[in-house]
Amino acid sequence: MAATPVWSVDPRTGKQREQVALEATAGEVDQAVRAAHAVRATLADRRVRAALLRTAADLLDEAAPQVIEAADAESALGPGRLTGELARTTAQFRAFADVIDEGFFLDIRIDHPDPGAIPPRPDLRRYKLPLGVVAVYAASNFPLAFSVPGGDTASALAAGCPVVVKAHPDHPATSELCVAVLHRAAEQVGLPAAVISVVHGFDAGVALVKHPLVAAAGFTGSVRGGRALFDAAAARPVPIPFHGELGSLNPVVVTEAAAAERAEEIGAGLAGSVTQGVGQFCVKPGFVLVPGGAAGDTLVKALTDAVSDSEAGVLLDHRMRDNFLAGVRERAALTGVDAPVTPGAGSDHTVSAGFLTLPAALLAADGEHDLLLEECFGPVTVVARYDSADEIAAVLSRLPGNLTATLQVSAAEAAGEGGAAALLAELTPLAGRVLVNGWPTGVAVAPAQHHGGPYPASTSTSTSVGGTAIERWLRPVVYQTTPEALLPPELREANPLGLPRRINGLPE
Repeated sequence: MAATPVWSVDPRTGKQREQVALEATAGEVDQAVRAAHAVRATLADRRVRAALLRTAADLLDEAAPQVIEAADAESALGPGRLTGELARTTAQFRAFADVIDEGFFLDIRIDHPDPGAIPPRPDLRRYKLPLGVVAVYAASNFPLAFSVPGGDTASALAAGCPVVVKAHPDHPATSELCVAVLHRAAEQVGLPAAVISVVHGFDAGVALVKHPLVAAAGFTGSVRGGRALFDAAAARPVPIPFHGELGSLNPVVVTEAAAAERAEEIGAGLAGSVTQGVGQFCVKPGFVLVPGGAAGDTLVKALTDAVSDSEAGVLLDHRMRDNFLAGVRERAALTGVDAPVTPGAGSDHTVSAGFLTLPAALLAADGEHDLLLEECFGPVTVVARYDSADEIAAVLSRLPGNLTATLQVSAAEAAGEGGAAALLAELTPLAGRVLVNGWPTGVAVAPAQHHGGPYPASTSTSTSVGGTAIERWLRPVVYQTTPEALLPPELREANPLGLPRRINGLPE
């Protein structure tokens, strides 16, 4: 049987641009994983890993015109958005190189013997080792920052793990261009190209997560696709960690006092967050609790005006466009749902933004409106009008896990007056990042960042953004009563590498 070609497609027209590659066979996936497994030892030197990441960042910056052109042709995200995304991508590589240099990620802990302890304590020395080959599943909505050169790849390489990326079908040409840049970076620092490779095709993705030499996986995508891979990872003879980001509603609660104080500002800010990037950010606010009454009406009016002024845009591919149109039709048809601005088709290849409203009381119990508590990918949000704190609590109790949860409060509430603290406490269990008087779109790459949340936002408690993302690809090991000459250099008493460590519970 002939191999299936992989085509680059222009989402602005729906037409094929060029054949980029062939879908990988099971044998080719096996070859890529075995090649990656065979070169694990070449990543043992942390200085070389840091050099790889910094060199990759430099080469990606040099190739920016070609990378941005390719990504725009396949995603329609626009040069401006993609220029910022490439800057974020290279910043992630450099940030993880800094993480390597600092050495805190090794979490070195040494406890000296204490025969007087109960029970007696032997000499114990602990640090973290790389897991092995990591499978990375590229995201559709970030062809750079969450794809071949994305944060999963950067953090896995930083941990010392070779990577095999399953490219997203929406941007195969961008994927091939980026992996070629990463191969040049590997060559320049003396590493084999097999430390990072790319495979294409749905079947290749399934074969990848099932391969016995794959030690962990990172995924960004839909609930349906991610859950299938998560289940496959768990069903293996030897299950592996599967760090998946699957879907998120990203709820917002606007207090009555906040609406009374700045309804127009909140309405305009909400519109900007919902329509940014044609609603294709994983942290788009997809569900908003707004008070009934005049202040809430003013907020909805401001939202209506701002969304009405937004331009139609192109989604990442026509399958997503079809799913968006079907999703908003199904939601708009529910009893009690209105559409002040109807989301739907623009031209043959675009969609227009909009939002739906309904009384929050309809969502306070199980029933036909449960669909509104599921993510709809694209430029749409649901505004539920509440009449009491009890209605807010009832609706929040029914929400799934999220990447973010946002609370909009008044100046007095921000100073500690009223029930804002209690509302914040209700929101906190729902998300990995909780915002007050901000909007969730825009995920800063910073050491304190957490991008993850309760299921289905993610399948683990880890983050995919920020320095601690490296922890996903490491495992701890303890050496007990091990002679000095046999210890790894990181755990020797003299600390020859000058790494940060804790000795008997205290910083060295």
